[in-house]
Order: sequence, then structure tokens, then C-alpha cells
Amino acid sequence: MEEKDSKTMISVKHLSKKFGDVTVLKDINLDIKEKEVVVIIGPSGSGKSTILRCLNHLETPSGGEIVIDGIKLEEGANLNAIRREVGMVFQRFNLFPNMTVLQNIMLAPMQVRGKSKEEAKEKGVELIYVNTAKMNNQVEELKALSVDGKGFDDVFVYVPVRGVAELGNKILAYDGCMNLFAGPTDSKFSADVNLYDCHYNATKILGSTGGSIDDMKEAIDRAARKEIKPAVMITHVGGIDSIVDTTMNLPNIPGGKKLSYLHINMPMTAISDLRSLAKDDPFFNELADICDRHNGLWSAEAEKALLTHYGVE
Repeated sequence: MEEKDSKTMISVKHLSKKFGDVTVLKDINLDIKEKEVVVIIGPSGSGKSTILRCLNHLETPSGGEIVIDGIKLEEGANLNAIRREVGMVFQRFNLFPNMTVLQNIMLAPMQVRGKSKEEAKEKGVELIYVNTAKMNNQVEELKALSVDGKGFDDVFVYVPVRGVAELGNKILAYDGCMNLFAGPTDSKFSADVNLYDCHYNATKILGSTGGSIDDMKEAIDRAARKEIKPAVMITHVGGIDSIVDTTMNLPNIPGGKKLSYLHINMPMTAISDLRSLAKDDPFFNELADICDRHNGLWSAEAEKALLTHYGVE
């Protein structure tokens, strides 16, 4: 909560940022008081990450002024001194793969703050691996592993399984947040959560996912090397005429990714239901056979057959 006489910690005046001819930030003005909590919300590409990077001067603004705790960020300013006091969590962490999690966390305090190895380790993190199947009381035994034994500030759920989500909700501490990171494919996926705690213990639930251009490049590279099978994500196939209805009704369509071919007209159809189209076109029995040979997955063979059938070269 903002205090009446609290000082301004971050002041942004007429900030702008361009990448070539593209203006990402235009005349941004912002004042953030001491202890004030501010959330920047917007769709992908709206400039959220860019403004944060400008505040750290990881991106040089094209215009405007940034003042942090009375220090104006400009040429000649001691940026490293400011960065030592400003924390930032990046979309892509760029961790050192040859180090453990604890060693990665210890690195910044040692390199930036000059802390000893012992001091950095004391403020680090302890990794504990447990098998909840062997616990008599999962909730109480997991809570006992937290710092004060009262639960966790943050719980990440990486599988859309009802029991896991409900367990995650039960082990939250006061003001804790459960992040459902795994996107369910079932539009009716639900779980029992404690709404009393949401109201009186300030617990929160959010769903999120993350990705960057580098993530996409890595995924494409791994797919090219056949290390991953992106085909498992595709559950429906259709043509250009199905895009509007599919988009409008997406929350009601179960499954994963919907693949649309812009060259053809075809209703958006689940791969498992392709044979239902055979009553009007026997070809879809053949297409379903191809998918069956690939363990029910879409494939290059299925795509070639579909496009050939519609006369697309």
C-alpha cells in the first residue's frame, strides 16, 4: 500500500524506444513510490519487457528520462551501482549448465556483492527430493519442509493433474501463490481449491506459460535433430475456412494445438475423428489409417496425403 509521504523511487518521463522504424515505447510516463507495488499488463509485443530492460539500461532508451532513487540514468552514471540495488528476473535465465542450482544462485552475491562463499550459500536454496507416495500425510509432511513449517510462498504445478493441483493449493502459506504452469488440454479441467484461504489468507492461483524467440529457435533445432516430437501437440486439423469458428469457440474445443492449412477448405476435426468425414469423402478413412500407423499422431506422411488429395503441390 502506498504511503502518503513516501518518496518516488522510480520516475519515468517521456520514455521512448525504437528498434529501427518500429516504435515499441512512445511517451511513457510513470512514477513509482517507495514500497508501492505496480503491475504492467499487456499482450505479447506490447513493450512490457522492453520497459523493464530500459529501467536497467539493458536497452538504451531512444528518448526520455529515467531516475531511480534520485539517480538519473544517463551516460556517465554508475549503472552497476544502481543494478546492485535493482533485482530483475529474466524470461530466459541463461543459467550455467555446468553448475548446480545452488551454485548458480550463489554466483551473483559473490561476484556483484563481494560475499564470501559461506555467506552466499547461507542465503541460497536447499533442494529436497521427496516421494509423496510414501508419505502418510502429504500436506503436513510437505509443509514441514518449508522454512517455518507453515507452507510455501510459491508452488508450481507442472502437470495438469487434479490431485497434484489440489495438493499444491493445500500447502500454500499465507499470501502464497500457486502457479499452474502446465496448460490443460481438457477445457473442463477443474480441481477443488480453498476459497476461504483466497479471501482470508490472501492465497492466489494463476495460470501462466512462457517463451521467447530463443526458446522457439531451440525447439525448432531440437525438432530438426529429432530430439522432440512436436506432432504430439497437434490434436486437430482443418482448413482455412475453419479458422474463424475455431478461434471463436476455442475454449469449448478440447485437445491441444489446432493445425490449419491455408490451401484447403476442411472442417476443424480431431485426428481421432477423421473417419467421421469418410461418409462424405472416403479419402478420410485412408488418412485415418495413416495417422493410426503413426500412433494416432499427425505426420509428414499424413500432411502429404491431405495436400495431394486437395491438389496442393
